[in-house]
Amino acid sequence: MKENIRSRIEALRPLLKDPVPEVMIAAAEAIERLEAISSVDKILATLKTGNMGARVGAIYALGEIGGEKVLPPLVYCARRPEVDIRSAAVAVLGKLALPAALPILVELLEDENSTVQGRAIAALLNFPVTPDIINKLRIFLSASDGVLEAEAALTLAGLKDLYSLSQIHALLASPHASTRQAAATALSVIPVQ
Repeated sequence: MKENIRSRIEALRPLLKDPVPEVMIAAAEAIERLEAISSVDKILATLKTGNMGARVGAIYALGEIGGEKVLPPLVYCARRPEVDIRSAAVAVLGKLALPAALPILVELLEDENSTVQGRAIAALLNFPVTPDIINKLRIFLSASDGVLEAEAALTLAGLKDLYSLSQIHALLASPHASTRQAAATALSVIPVQ
C-alpha cells in the first residue's frame, strides 16, 4: 500500500508546477490527502507504543485526518482508562461530528471524570440531538462544580434550548466565575423571543 501511495504522490508532483492554478491546487490537495493516508499507520503505532503526550498528539492528528476511517481508533480511545486519552478522543470526536460518534458521546456524559463529561457536553453542540439528549444535558445545569453547568449552559444555548433559559438565568448567581461567565454568554446566544 505504501508503495502505491508513494507512486501516486510522485505522479502528482509535476502538477504542482502546472500553469493552471486550479490544477496546482487540486494536485496539492491530492498529495496532502495521500500523505495523510500513509501517516495513519504511524499514528496508530504511536497510539499503541508512545508515551502519554505522544498518544494524545496522535489522537489530535487523527482528528486532522478526519473521515470515517479514524472513527474506530477514536472510539477505542474514548473508552480507555486514561483520562487524558479519553478526554482528547472526546474532543476530537466532537470536532469531527461524525454521526456514528453520537452514541459514545452520550455514553460519556456519565463518565466518572468531570473533564471527560465536560468535553462530551461541549461535543454534543456539533450534533443534531434528540429531546432525550437535551434532557440529559439539562441535568448538568445543576452540577454546581464550575465546569459541568458552564458547559451545559453553553451547549444548550447553542442548541437554542429555550426551555433552559430560566435555569441558565439562575446560573448568573453561581459562586463559580466560570459558570457566571458561561451563563452570561449563553444568555446572549439563546434566541430572543
